[in-house]
Amino acid sequence: MPNGSIAYVRKEEAPTLSPPITETGLVGWLRDNLFDSVGNTILTILGILFLAWAVPPVISWLFIDAVYVGDNRDACVVENAGACWAFVHAKFGQFMYGRYPLEERWRVDLTGVLLILGLAAAAIPQVPFKRLTMLFLLVVFPVLGFVLLTGGDVDLSWSFWLGFAGLGAVLLAIVFVVCLNAGLAPLGPVRDVGLGVLAIALILAIVSFDFGLRPVETQLWGGLLVTLVVAIVGIVASFPIGIVLALGRRSHLPVVRLVSVIFIEFWRGVPLITVLFMSSVMLPLFLPEGVNFDKLLRALIGVALFASAYMAEVVRGGLQAIPKGQYEAANAMGLSYWQGMGLIILPQALKLVIPGIVNTFIGLFKDTSLVLIIGLFDLLGIVTLNFSDSNWASPNTPATGFIFAAFVFWIFCFSMSRYSIYMEKRLHRGHAR
Repeated sequence: MPNGSIAYVRKEEAPTLSPPITETGLVGWLRDNLFDSVGNTILTILGILFLAWAVPPVISWLFIDAVYVGDNRDACVVENAGACWAFVHAKFGQFMYGRYPLEERWRVDLTGVLLILGLAAAAIPQVPFKRLTMLFLLVVFPVLGFVLLTGGDVDLSWSFWLGFAGLGAVLLAIVFVVCLNAGLAPLGPVRDVGLGVLAIALILAIVSFDFGLRPVETQLWGGLLVTLVVAIVGIVASFPIGIVLALGRRSHLPVVRLVSVIFIEFWRGVPLITVLFMSSVMLPLFLPEGVNFDKLLRALIGVALFASAYMAEVVRGGLQAIPKGQYEAANAMGLSYWQGMGLIILPQALKLVIPGIVNTFIGLFKDTSLVLIIGLFDLLGIVTLNFSDSNWASPNTPATGFIFAAFVFWIFCFSMSRYSIYMEKRLHRGHAR
């Protein structure tokens, strides 16, 4: 090495330096998201000034100057009074249960507890026995909830049972003939359909049994109870129907594809408020004399069919996003159409469209307020109805009621949104950017 050279060999590692404070932590986040350019800096400053101007009066009206205790409107008409939370406290029972009998509300509470426990067990990955949990949520809970909320003891005549038995026999015969014409062994499909018919018969027998509970008509239901019943039934029913419609629209059978397209485009082209009006007012005019359905049941059927059309398009988008090679791989493995769909195609397609599915669920949850048009008082409807109570008429009562209803809707919708984000991250396999 020539004299005067500055070259050297390091004999020990260089000390580890911490990253610059402007690149990490709170300062780094602020710099990257709020002050990364002149334009963003100006908008951030303007936003801070706007919040400083708007937030303090809102907080003062909602909490500091609010009225929390009172027996009537006199407590909320004092000078500089804020939100009338005493109104919400006094009417809270109606907001939750509607006109459901006071001494029977324990049945609604028990139904809610069972639902929360089932959903928690299904949503938390660490909880075992997922199949049993889903069996409880999809089979046991609907029957148990129906008996608890209505009282059971549904009057099913002998003519109904004879008609049901005849329908089941015809269905079994159709399956048997179709299997023979297709060259398939009919024993398995006939057995499965027979078990399904027996399961339905068992469910009908349970709901027609007298458990000694006081019958509560659906006309007495209201508030959050109606909102959750309409939303949950619509979500649970529309999901499988939407999947079937999406598969039908992509079917190579012209009749199946045509029926699916007509169904989807018809229900997507009709406003939900029209569907509810038709189900409540017009449908009874087309039924035979003496034949009628419960108003809430008609609304549930209309909402489920309406939501299933939108769900079908969301699922179809996921099916189109799956590469053709996945279909070819399923065929190469010797899987049947339904095996390939159930094991390979649908799991990937549904994972891709989780945001669209949850968005449809959230929209359906908020659209439950439209049942007010047919005389069913959901949460928003029962809140609005109580504005007419002269004992609580004050300038701040309507705003307080609407804020309370909006907050309840926000809790449910935000929870669905956050859980969908969690599921997306959990199911992420590196294909998303």
